Amino acid sequence: MSAGLVVEADGGSRGNPGPAGYGALVRDAATGAVLAERAGYLGVTTNNVAEYTGLLEGLRAARGIDAAARVHVRMDSRLVVEQMSGTWQIKHDALRAIATQARAVLPPGQVTYEWIPRAQNSAADALANEAMDSREPSIARDLAHAVAEPGETLGTPEGTPEPEPAWRPAGAFSALDPAQALTLVLVRHGVTPMTLVGGLSGGDVPGPPLTAQGRTQAARAADAVHRLHETWHDLPRPTHVVASPTVRTQELGRAIGRRLGLKVTVDERLREMEFGQWEALTPAQVEERWPGDFARWFSEGTFAPPGGESYVQVGERVAQAVEDLRAAGTGRTVVVAGHAAMIRTFVGRALRMPPTTWSSLRVPPCSLTILRYFPTTTEVVTVGYPT
Repeated sequence: MSAGLVVEADGGSRGNPGPAGYGALVRDAATGAVLAERAGYLGVTTNNVAEYTGLLEGLRAARGIDAAARVHVRMDSRLVVEQMSGTWQIKHDALRAIATQARAVLPPGQVTYEWIPRAQNSAADALANEAMDSREPSIARDLAHAVAEPGETLGTPEGTPEPEPAWRPAGAFSALDPAQALTLVLVRHGVTPMTLVGGLSGGDVPGPPLTAQGRTQAARAADAVHRLHETWHDLPRPTHVVASPTVRTQELGRAIGRRLGLKVTVDERLREMEFGQWEALTPAQVEERWPGDFARWFSEGTFAPPGGESYVQVGERVAQAVEDLRAAGTGRTVVVAGHAAMIRTFVGRALRMPPTTWSSLRVPPCSLTILRYFPTTTEVVTVGYPT
């Protein structure tokens, strides 16, 4: 018999029935390394159908890795565990049909089942929520294609940081030692109803939520952050998620937090620029009521809307937040769910650009901007990277 695999599966619906999705992952039983992830949006159905579908797709993924492996299924659905173990009868026709497919994936003697508390099934739950957020019908990630033999180590368990390369810069580049840097991954929120009409949406009000498109963008951005290390190998894996207090950034922060398995904290200083009396107006409406002032705000950097803030004022409170993050420890990566104008001030200050030019930086919805703060310099890794 081959080495063992662990399948963790879950499903959920927002309403019962309601918009539903499933999630499943396969781990190497010997090391805990994640070998495959599966998720998908199911449309409107029940929570139980979603959970059973997660089981089915998890077993199929396990078979694809090693059809001879012993598979141990861990789920927080007692219904699925007891019914698949044969303790309880399956009375619902739709569930019976999926269960029949699941039993046919692998010989019954190869599969065992265990009920676990919901808190221990967070990875599969995050995948199910990713599917419901993005509404993608099929998400498949194959992270490895080998199973460890006895005494062999394959990868690292989920959530365990991989060792950083032993290389450290020398000579003129010695100031760029990653161990001495704070890395910030700044993610702008996705599309909202105000984004679509070009309205000004500031940080002094809760603001609008994300649209369906915005939630899909947030799920994709969360996945991009999760895979950050694949693109920028020298960046430490994210360990913290911080969000602005607005509704749209809280939604983005939760999507990222679920994907990374991290809690989200809130920092008021990272809110969007306050637009005061311009709140919810379009540039054309501002020009009509305050002729010439929008152009001044856009080009001067020090001009503030009536009752609002200038770019320079936003930059000052952002700088205080950065100093506190640096004081809390270097050699780590913090993800910030934020806003366009707020992110521009980060970059403008990092590059020592005059405030008159900050508004010219393009920061698309749910793009990534990455900065690394070293003791004597700041490195701009990317600005407005699409996800």
